[in-house]
Amino acid sequence: MMRPFNSPEVTLAKISKSCGAICSTSDADLAKIIVNGVTHSDAEVISGDLFIALPGAKRHGAEFADSAKKRGAVAVLTDPAGAKLIKDLPVLVVANPRLVAGRVSALLYGEPMRDINCIAITGTNGKTTVTSLLHQIFSAAHRECGLVGTVETRIGSDVVTSKRTTPEATDLQALAAVMRERHMRHLVIEASSHALQLHRLEGAHFAIAGFTNLTQDHLDFHGDMESYFAAKAALFNFTLADMACINIDDPYGARLAESTELPVLSISRFSPKATWHFTEIDSESKRVQLKIRGTGGILIETSTTLRGGYNFDNLLMAIAIAIESGIDPIDIAAIVPKISGAAGRLEEVSVGQKFSAFVDYAHTPDAVSNVLKSIREFTSGKVIAVLGCGGDRDASKRPLMGKALLESADVAIFTSDNPRSEDPTEILRQMVGSLSVADPSKIVVDRASAITYAVTVAEPGDTLAILGKGHELGQEIKGQLFDFDDRLVLAQAIEAKQ
Repeated sequence: MMRPFNSPEVTLAKISKSCGAICSTSDADLAKIIVNGVTHSDAEVISGDLFIALPGAKRHGAEFADSAKKRGAVAVLTDPAGAKLIKDLPVLVVANPRLVAGRVSALLYGEPMRDINCIAITGTNGKTTVTSLLHQIFSAAHRECGLVGTVETRIGSDVVTSKRTTPEATDLQALAAVMRERHMRHLVIEASSHALQLHRLEGAHFAIAGFTNLTQDHLDFHGDMESYFAAKAALFNFTLADMACINIDDPYGARLAESTELPVLSISRFSPKATWHFTEIDSESKRVQLKIRGTGGILIETSTTLRGGYNFDNLLMAIAIAIESGIDPIDIAAIVPKISGAAGRLEEVSVGQKFSAFVDYAHTPDAVSNVLKSIREFTSGKVIAVLGCGGDRDASKRPLMGKALLESADVAIFTSDNPRSEDPTEILRQMVGSLSVADPSKIVVDRASAITYAVTVAEPGDTLAILGKGHELGQEIKGQLFDFDDRLVLAQAIEAKQ
């Protein structure tokens, strides 16, 4: 975890008061203990830290308090169950440490997100692309910008591979403090539904919160679509944000625009009633010509190499947020033709072959349908697609993804994604169900072999899409992570054919 060089020194008494903690140590003694950092990971404790011991699915963080103490922790914040496991350190006890971890971290680092133009993007699909587009726009406009997302975390020239879409609250506030210290003017982050439900964004504050769409995903965690929607909607209130930017073409987005207490910038590909909307999308050439109307009647004429209706939605949201953040519309018109999509999102792989080939992260039924529909718009021949479903994740979407694949591709190749602890053949059985998979469509359990097969059936004019893993660099099987990059495996298969 990255830390700022300088942090305010805060007494444990002030921290205790801020979160309403119970502590057996006297107020006078708490006032003598100075805290200068915070973490939820014992391995990342440095001298003077407050260690936040969170309850986990398998083990309680309090079990690692001794390790945290040896590394220099001066106190622990935890729940009543965790408090029983801790000796020889002052303990602040709260009912739910996740609820207060973000606010405590913000206090310790001096509310860094209040000093930066922070933007959060949530939704099932499009988060990574919107944040990437915003980062590119701000950077091209010579405004220093930080990025926290699924693929990577960027602070100026420093790039770190991300462990999760949205970091734990302690890490997020530390990153924001580093960005403030390095004079970042903007910070764009992806806000996952898991992060919102697990309160990782408590203590954060955003100038603008964006909502892209909501389709079936993560129901193993949320239970049903209403609970999933509620988790996303939790971002859209004055505690966490000042303004909303919402795609009202999405049914859940339309609901959110009506129900949120925030002022709303609406975006739409189809409705001229939206604050921001397209008046023209000319896709006849490789470079798509766009005309966009926005706040106060602003007209922007520009072009893009991005393809697919959903990518136009993503671009429109990025443009709306960038202009609301102070970027001149004239600069936007000049910048947009130069920016590209996010890594692993309809990313082209070209090594001189006579057919088109792309890798995409699509891993929901709706995303699979949308990507393949978009590909068909610029394909003269067959659409060939390779897709698997991840193990130990929402199993209810597997038959829906299989159906979307078979209906949307001319050649549908069912394969493995990240099987994790599950049997890949059982995952495939659930994907295929009662569907009829006939040649040249196939079921190929090994992902590399499936990609190779897809390349062998591709002909000039066809478009090949490898879906599901996008930017990922590994494949998880039975607890082991093997090197696997769809882009590299695809390129090697194409070169072997030529």
